[in-house]
Amino acid sequence: MGTTNLDDVLKRVKEGSLGVDEAKTLLSSFEDIGFAKVDHQREDRTGFPEVVYGEGKTVAQMIDIIQSLKRNTNRVLATRISEEKAAKVMASVPDLDYNESARTLFWRHPDEPALLYNGYIAVLCAGTSDLPVAEEAAVTAEAFGASVKRMYDVGVAGIHRLFHHLEDIENATVAITVAGMEGALTSVVGGLISNPIVAVPTSIGYGANFQGLSSLLSMLNACSPGISVMNIDNGFGAGYYATLIHKNHRNTILD
Repeated sequence: MGTTNLDDVLKRVKEGSLGVDEAKTLLSSFEDIGFAKVDHQREDRTGFPEVVYGEGKTVAQMIDIIQSLKRNTNRVLATRISEEKAAKVMASVPDLDYNESARTLFWRHPDEPALLYNGYIAVLCAGTSDLPVAEEAAVTAEAFGASVKRMYDVGVAGIHRLFHHLEDIENATVAITVAGMEGALTSVVGGLISNPIVAVPTSIGYGANFQGLSSLLSMLNACSPGISVMNIDNGFGAGYYATLIHKNHRNTILD
C-alpha cells in the first residue's frame, strides 16, 4: 500500500475495497505479529521507515516482518543477512534485492522513485577489506532515497588515491569515512573539506587493532573538526545518520 495515509484509507473503506478490520490494522501504530511488533508509522515520526536487523532472526520471522512492512511502507531494508538466509527469504519474497557485500535485502515499491533528494553522499573506505562496512553504509543511504558516490581503497597507505577524488568529496553534502587499522583516513579527510563527516571504525587490522578499538579511539580523538563517530563496523548507523543530514540539507524533493 505504501506509507499509511488516513485520507486514502478512509476513501478505500468508503469504496468498499478495504475492510474495516484491515483499515484498523493499517492505521494502528504497529502490527502485532506475535514475536514482533512491526512499527508502521516510524516513517511518519522520524522520516525513515523501520529497518529489520537480520542477525538472530529466523527465516520465517524475517519473511513475516518483511511482508508486514511491504504492506505498509514504500521501502524495506533488512541488514546483516547471510547469503544462505537471504536465499531462503527470497524464495518466499522474490522481489527483494540482495547485496552480498553489504549483506542487505532491499525492496522498493514500483511507484516509489529511487531518488528523493538533490545532491549526493560520498562514501569512502580506506581499503578493500573495509568494503563490506562501506557498502552497508552506501546501501542504507540509497535505500532511504539518497544518491551515493563510492570512493573505495583511498586509505593513507596511498594517499594520492584520495586526492584523485577530492573534488567529488568536497561537493558531497556529507562524507562517510570507513577505515580499520589506525583509522587515519577520517582525520585526513576532516582536514581537507568543510562538510560534515560520519566516521566508521572497522574491526579490520592486526592484533594491536583490538578488533577496531584502535580505529575507534583514533576517530574519537581526531583533531579535525566536524566528525561524528559511529560504533565499530556500524555501516548502517553511518548511512542512516548521513542520510538524515543529507535529507535536512537537501530538502527539495525531486520532481
